[in-house]
Amino acid sequence: MKTISISLSPNTEKDDISLAFNLIFKPWKWKRGKEIKDLERMFRNYFGFKNAFSFNSGRSSLISILKAMEIGNADEVIVQAFTCNAAVNPIIYVGAIPIFADIDESLNISAEDVVKKVTNKTKAIMIQHTFGYPANIEEIRKICVANNLYLIEDCAHALGAKYKDSFCGSFGDASFFSFGRDKIISSVYGGMVTVNNEALLEKVSHFQKEINYPSLFWIKQQLLHPILMNKIVLPLYNSKIGRGILKMFLNLNILSKSVTSKENQGKLPSYFPERMPNALAVLAINQFKKLQRFNEHRKEIAQVYNSLLVNKKEFKVVFKKDKDKEVVFLKYPVLNVNPLKIVKEARKKGIYLNDGWFGSVVVPSLTSLENVCYIIGSCPQAEEIVKRIICLPTHINISRNDAKKVFELFN
Repeated sequence: MKTISISLSPNTEKDDISLAFNLIFKPWKWKRGKEIKDLERMFRNYFGFKNAFSFNSGRSSLISILKAMEIGNADEVIVQAFTCNAAVNPIIYVGAIPIFADIDESLNISAEDVVKKVTNKTKAIMIQHTFGYPANIEEIRKICVANNLYLIEDCAHALGAKYKDSFCGSFGDASFFSFGRDKIISSVYGGMVTVNNEALLEKVSHFQKEINYPSLFWIKQQLLHPILMNKIVLPLYNSKIGRGILKMFLNLNILSKSVTSKENQGKLPSYFPERMPNALAVLAINQFKKLQRFNEHRKEIAQVYNSLLVNKKEFKVVFKKDKDKEVVFLKYPVLNVNPLKIVKEARKKGIYLNDGWFGSVVVPSLTSLENVCYIIGSCPQAEEIVKRIICLPTHINISRNDAKKVFELFN
């Protein structure tokens, strides 16, 4: 039985696996190489950005932005609740304090609540574009202008999404993207920064040059990921054997974890911040060439879910049509009174819908809310949403028939 999963190395295709396998035997290409600059150039040209700076992750990318903005000790950065600790820990890393604002019905930051959270210590507001649905950028930007604050765009979910015909990433003083294992495109780890505020340009560039490349061991872990996941883990994942093998690979550090236990405690591993290694740039270039096809596929699968859910009143579709927003549907979120029951029933049928975006306003659910400075009760809308949300898969390895199988659970 085919494994249908929302988060287990979803993007990879045969050519990505072959590319990673070939790179395993070319360690001289792992750290330095021309592909790093090739990726940055492709990124600039595709989106029409003036610049692009690559890093080994979205986390490192955000750190470079915060450093360039000289945000540090006791400064405040407003972020949304219902986010990943990977977007919060870099703020703590530089010595600043994350201040959480509630979300609106689109799962994005609420401008109304942001206004309430601004203080004289606030230095920046970060918007997320949750699951590829653009936030209300203009409203937040007005707040930034009125209070002389930086605007940071977290585009980790939104590669290719548009707001009023301009790509997400075009609006902030600086923006960052992620090429993580479950993002729009994947090089297992990887990230990119674009800068719209000229005063920050040289500082980001300098930061990139000053930090190191990851270790050869870390790079090898990432290259092994698409190979071992697709050739060993996923074919066996519907049995205890496959899940056991994955656990063994992670415990033995043969593969890296997407989020470490250290990060769940509000700290970053030693391999952040670091530069984008050439080997991962090679993987990212191969995926970047497929970006348009990937996003068209996600929209097609979202349309399947739309049509199937139209008369299902017990499920609330989250993302509404908006002529100003072109959505890329990293995931397809719906709300239900009992999402855990659905997840458990799905698992019996080889459908794995637990992507971690459930149960906590800062995911994964094992995140220490105290350590990431979240005050329980401060964002009631987000706290309610995380009890009811379930995300459906849209990635390139989900077919229309797979989407219909997922929907059959709802019947």
